[in-house]
Amino acid sequence: MALPVSSRFSRSSLSSRSSRSSRSSRRTSRRLAADAGLLVVAATFALPLLWVILSSLDPHADLKVKAPDGLTLDNFNAILKPDITFTPLLNSLILCGSGTLLTVVCSALAAYPLSRFQSRLNRPFLLTILFATSLPITAIMVPVYALFVQVNLIDTMQGTIFFFAASQLPFGIWLMKNFMDGVPKELEEAAWTDGASSLQSLVRIVLPLMGPGVAVVTVFSFVMMWGNFFVPFMLLLTPDQMPASVSINEFFGNRGMVAYGQLAAFSVVYSTPVILLYVLVARRLGGGFALGGAVKG
Repeated sequence: MALPVSSRFSRSSLSSRSSRSSRSSRRTSRRLAADAGLLVVAATFALPLLWVILSSLDPHADLKVKAPDGLTLDNFNAILKPDITFTPLLNSLILCGSGTLLTVVCSALAAYPLSRFQSRLNRPFLLTILFATSLPITAIMVPVYALFVQVNLIDTMQGTIFFFAASQLPFGIWLMKNFMDGVPKELEEAAWTDGASSLQSLVRIVLPLMGPGVAVVTVFSFVMMWGNFFVPFMLLLTPDQMPASVSINEFFGNRGMVAYGQLAAFSVVYSTPVILLYVLVARRLGGGFALGGAVKG
């Protein structure tokens, strides 16, 4: 006997509702699993930071993540001295700031012709730069050290700055070139019509419009230089010229004795310039190219 039409429709409706419910439950379970995984990853990154903050205020700090036995600023008072913190931080600011400035300027000048002029050498040059980014620092330090000895750049701030900038140039050129490709060439052509040179159009038009790209190269270069231990350790010999990335090794004493509280306090102070730099350029990093309609009309 054939079922009534209303009964068939009700069964079909129930079946579709059950399938939608099962799909919704599967999506919910997947979302919960993804959220749980993200929480685990976040906790993995947060625990070391939590240890640094808590241990810097703990008079009896150790490797455990625990509430401080009592809040104290003795760890900060012990490290806030010229020979321990201020001089190494100043050296780091000089090395990394100068190296970053040199990297940004050279990356912009190198990326401009690669972005604006077509040549058969562009692709081989970019591939060569890409290969250079894969070279580990430890593999080239021996010939670099020998070269610096020959040209009297060993144990000099300027020599370390040059090497810092050279090591970050490949990635900086790649980033700058990709961001520069997003700036319409018509804007430069209008400036050329008004008598501007290529350098003037680069400084006054291209670079201001690719602010996020400049900010990314600046932050990336500075952070990579700021945390570099091996390069200044090899190229600098005078203790008064050592940056904070090398002087932090002084908190690891002999026979496994480590001043964990002072180490954590120094880490807090050491990370402050990087945080401040990110805060200063955060608006640029979150921005985009406001070029909508710029070449119309």
